[in-house]
Amino acid sequence: MSTLKAIFLNSSLKSSDEVSHTEGFIKDVQSHYNELGVESEIVRLADYQIAYGVEEDMGGNDKWPQILEKVMAADIVIIGTPIWLGEKSALATQAIERLYGSSSVTNDQGQAVFYNKVGGAVVTGNEDGAKHAAASIIYSLSHIGFTIPPNVDAYWVGEAGPGDSYMDAGRDNEFTKGTIERLAYNTYHLAGMLKKTPIPAEGNTLE
Repeated sequence: MSTLKAIFLNSSLKSSDEVSHTEGFIKDVQSHYNELGVESEIVRLADYQIAYGVEEDMGGNDKWPQILEKVMAADIVIIGTPIWLGEKSALATQAIERLYGSSSVTNDQGQAVFYNKVGGAVVTGNEDGAKHAAASIIYSLSHIGFTIPPNVDAYWVGEAGPGDSYMDAGRDNEFTKGTIERLAYNTYHLAGMLKKTPIPAEGNTLE
Protein backbone atom coordinates (compact mmCIF):
# COMPACT_ATOMS: atom_id res chain seq x y z
CA MET A 1 0.00 0.00 0.00
CA SER A 2 1.30 3.47 -0.87
CA THR A 3 2.13 5.90 1.93
CA LEU A 4 -0.87 7.62 3.48
CA LYS A 5 -0.96 11.40 3.27
CA ALA A 6 -2.61 13.81 5.69
CA ILE A 7 -3.25 17.53 5.45
CA PHE A 8 -4.08 19.83 8.34
CA LEU A 9 -5.99 23.01 7.53
CA ASN A 10 -5.05 25.33 10.38
CA SER A 11 -7.78 27.96 10.57
CA SER A 12 -6.05 30.12 13.17
CA LEU A 13 -6.64 33.79 12.48
CA LYS A 14 -2.89 34.34 12.86
CA SER A 15 -0.48 34.19 9.94
CA SER A 16 2.74 32.17 10.13
CA ASP A 17 4.76 35.04 11.64
CA GLU A 18 2.74 34.61 14.86
CA VAL A 19 2.57 31.72 17.32
CA SER A 20 -0.49 29.53 16.82
CA HIS A 21 -1.59 27.31 19.69
CA THR A 22 -3.78 25.44 17.22
CA GLU A 23 -0.64 24.66 15.21
CA GLY A 24 1.13 23.51 18.36
CA PHE A 25 -1.75 21.10 18.94
CA ILE A 26 -1.60 19.93 15.33
CA LYS A 27 2.12 19.20 15.66
CA ASP A 28 1.35 16.89 18.57
CA VAL A 29 -0.95 14.94 16.25
CA GLN A 30 1.78 14.99 13.60
CA SER A 31 4.20 13.29 15.98
CA HIS A 32 1.95 10.21 15.97
CA TYR A 33 1.64 10.31 12.19
CA ASN A 34 5.43 10.45 11.93
CA GLU A 35 5.67 7.25 13.99
CA LEU A 36 3.01 5.61 11.80
CA GLY A 37 4.72 6.57 8.54
CA VAL A 38 1.98 9.00 7.47
CA GLU A 39 3.20 11.97 5.44
CA SER A 40 1.58 15.17 6.71
CA GLU A 41 1.53 18.86 5.93
CA ILE A 42 0.12 21.89 7.73
CA VAL A 43 -1.52 24.66 5.69
CA ARG A 44 -1.95 27.93 7.60
CA LEU A 45 -5.04 29.33 5.90
CA ALA A 46 -4.34 32.88 7.08
CA ASP A 47 -1.25 32.89 4.84
CA TYR A 48 -3.42 32.57 1.72
CA GLN A 49 -5.78 34.95 -0.04
CA ILE A 50 -8.96 32.88 -0.08
CA ALA A 51 -11.97 34.34 -1.83
CA TYR A 52 -15.48 34.05 -0.39
CA GLY A 53 -17.83 31.74 -2.25
CA VAL A 54 -18.78 28.13 -2.88
CA GLU A 55 -16.96 27.47 -6.13
CA GLU A 56 -13.76 25.51 -6.67
CA ASP A 57 -12.08 28.59 -8.14
CA MET A 58 -13.47 32.09 -7.62
CA GLY A 59 -10.97 33.60 -10.06
CA GLY A 60 -8.78 36.67 -9.64
CA ASN A 61 -6.18 36.21 -6.90
CA ASP A 62 -8.06 33.35 -5.23
CA LYS A 63 -5.48 30.91 -3.79
CA TRP A 64 -7.98 28.26 -2.72
CA PRO A 65 -7.26 26.07 -5.78
CA GLN A 66 -3.70 25.58 -4.46
CA ILE A 67 -5.09 24.34 -1.15
CA LEU A 68 -7.75 22.19 -2.82
CA GLU A 69 -5.03 20.45 -4.84
CA LYS A 70 -3.36 19.43 -1.56
CA VAL A 71 -6.70 18.24 -0.15
CA MET A 72 -7.34 16.11 -3.22
CA ALA A 73 -3.91 14.47 -2.86
CA ALA A 74 -4.55 13.61 0.81
CA ASP A 75 -6.13 10.53 2.37
CA ILE A 76 -6.77 12.30 5.68
CA VAL A 77 -8.04 15.89 6.10
CA ILE A 78 -8.05 17.48 9.55
CA ILE A 79 -9.46 20.95 10.17
CA GLY A 80 -7.90 22.69 13.16
CA THR A 81 -9.57 25.69 14.74
CA PRO A 82 -9.35 27.97 17.73
CA ILE A 83 -12.53 28.88 19.59
CA TRP A 84 -13.91 32.40 19.33
CA LEU A 85 -17.15 33.22 21.19
CA GLY A 86 -17.89 29.51 21.48
CA GLU A 87 -17.57 28.93 17.73
CA LYS A 88 -15.01 27.67 15.23
CA SER A 89 -13.07 30.43 13.50
CA ALA A 90 -14.30 32.33 10.45
CA LEU A 91 -11.50 30.71 8.43
CA ALA A 92 -12.72 27.24 9.40
CA THR A 93 -16.18 28.18 8.14
CA GLN A 94 -14.69 29.56 4.94
CA ALA A 95 -12.65 26.41 4.33
CA ILE A 96 -15.76 24.27 4.74
CA GLU A 97 -17.70 26.52 2.35
CA ARG A 98 -14.95 26.21 -0.24
CA LEU A 99 -14.79 22.41 0.19
CA TYR A 100 -18.56 22.39 -0.30
CA GLY A 101 -17.92 24.03 -3.66
CA SER A 102 -16.44 20.71 -4.82
CA SER A 103 -19.20 18.53 -3.38
CA SER A 104 -20.90 18.01 -6.75
CA VAL A 105 -17.66 16.86 -8.40
CA THR A 106 -17.46 13.08 -8.78
CA ASN A 107 -14.70 10.50 -8.81
CA ASP A 108 -14.34 7.84 -11.50
CA GLN A 109 -17.05 5.77 -9.75
CA GLY A 110 -19.59 8.59 -9.83
CA GLN A 111 -19.33 9.22 -6.09
CA ALA A 112 -18.66 12.56 -4.41
CA VAL A 113 -14.99 13.36 -4.92
CA PHE A 114 -14.30 13.31 -1.16
CA TYR A 115 -15.40 9.67 -0.82
CA ASN A 116 -12.71 7.42 0.68
CA LYS A 117 -11.04 10.36 2.39
CA VAL A 118 -11.08 10.46 6.19
CA GLY A 119 -11.86 13.61 8.16
CA GLY A 120 -11.40 14.90 11.69
CA ALA A 121 -11.17 18.03 13.83
CA VAL A 122 -8.82 19.54 16.38
CA VAL A 123 -9.92 22.44 18.57
CA THR A 124 -8.09 24.68 21.03
CA GLY A 125 -9.17 27.56 23.22
CA ASN A 126 -9.55 28.89 26.74
CA GLU A 127 -13.32 29.10 26.79
CA ASP A 128 -16.24 26.75 26.18
CA GLY A 129 -17.24 25.52 22.73
CA ALA A 130 -14.84 22.70 21.79
CA LYS A 131 -17.48 20.02 21.28
CA HIS A 132 -19.79 22.44 19.46
CA ALA A 133 -17.01 23.48 17.07
CA ALA A 134 -15.91 19.88 16.49
CA ALA A 135 -19.48 18.73 15.87
CA SER A 136 -19.97 21.42 13.26
CA ILE A 137 -16.75 20.51 11.43
CA ILE A 138 -17.30 16.76 11.57
CA TYR A 139 -20.89 16.98 10.35
CA SER A 140 -19.88 19.24 7.48
CA LEU A 141 -17.10 16.91 6.36
CA SER A 142 -19.40 13.90 6.56
CA HIS A 143 -22.13 15.67 4.60
CA ILE A 144 -19.84 16.32 1.63
CA GLY A 145 -18.48 12.78 1.48
CA PHE A 146 -15.68 12.35 4.00
CA THR A 147 -15.71 9.26 6.21
CA ILE A 148 -15.53 10.02 9.94
CA PRO A 149 -13.96 7.44 12.28
CA PRO A 150 -14.86 7.29 15.97
CA ASN A 151 -13.21 9.69 18.43
CA VAL A 152 -11.65 12.15 15.99
CA ASP A 153 -12.59 15.33 17.88
CA ALA A 154 -9.34 16.05 19.72
CA TYR A 155 -9.42 19.20 21.82
CA TRP A 156 -8.10 21.20 24.74
CA VAL A 157 -9.99 23.95 26.52
CA GLY A 158 -8.50 25.90 29.40
CA GLU A 159 -10.24 27.87 32.08
CA ALA A 160 -12.96 30.29 31.01
CA GLY A 161 -11.87 33.81 30.26
CA PRO A 162 -8.37 35.16 29.59
CA GLY A 163 -5.65 32.76 30.59
CA ASP A 164 -3.23 30.09 29.48
CA SER A 165 -3.53 28.58 26.00
CA TYR A 166 -2.64 25.09 24.79
CA MET A 167 1.13 25.38 24.59
CA ASP A 168 1.20 27.17 27.96
CA ALA A 169 -0.76 24.61 29.95
CA GLY A 170 -2.40 21.95 27.80
CA ARG A 171 0.33 19.62 26.60
CA ASP A 172 0.50 17.65 29.86
CA ASN A 173 -3.25 17.10 30.06
CA GLU A 174 -3.76 13.32 30.03
CA PHE A 175 -7.28 13.50 28.62
CA THR A 176 -6.17 15.68 25.73
CA LYS A 177 -3.17 13.46 25.01
CA GLY A 178 -5.62 10.57 24.78
CA THR A 179 -7.86 12.42 22.31
CA ILE A 180 -4.83 13.23 20.16
CA GLU A 181 -3.69 9.61 20.09
CA ARG A 182 -7.15 8.28 19.24
CA LEU A 183 -7.58 10.83 16.45
CA ALA A 184 -4.21 9.93 14.92
CA TYR A 185 -4.62 6.17 15.11
CA ASN A 186 -8.29 6.02 14.11
CA THR A 187 -7.80 8.26 11.08
CA TYR A 188 -4.71 6.22 10.14
CA HIS A 189 -6.46 2.86 10.47
CA LEU A 190 -9.61 3.85 8.59
CA ALA A 191 -7.72 5.65 5.83
CA GLY A 192 -5.65 2.49 5.35
CA MET A 193 -8.79 0.35 5.16
CA LEU A 194 -10.39 2.65 2.59
CA LYS A 195 -7.19 2.69 0.56
CA LYS A 196 -7.32 -1.09 0.30
CA THR A 197 -11.11 -1.43 0.03
CA PRO A 198 -12.88 1.74 -1.18
CA ILE A 199 -16.57 2.32 -0.49
CA PRO A 200 -18.53 0.57 -3.27
CA ALA A 201 -20.30 2.84 -5.71
CA GLU A 202 -23.51 0.80 -5.63
CA GLY A 203 -26.35 2.87 -4.21
CA ASN A 204 -24.44 6.07 -3.52
CA THR A 205 -23.43 7.76 -6.74
CA LEU A 206 -24.32 11.36 -7.58
CA GLU A 207 -24.95 10.63 -11.24
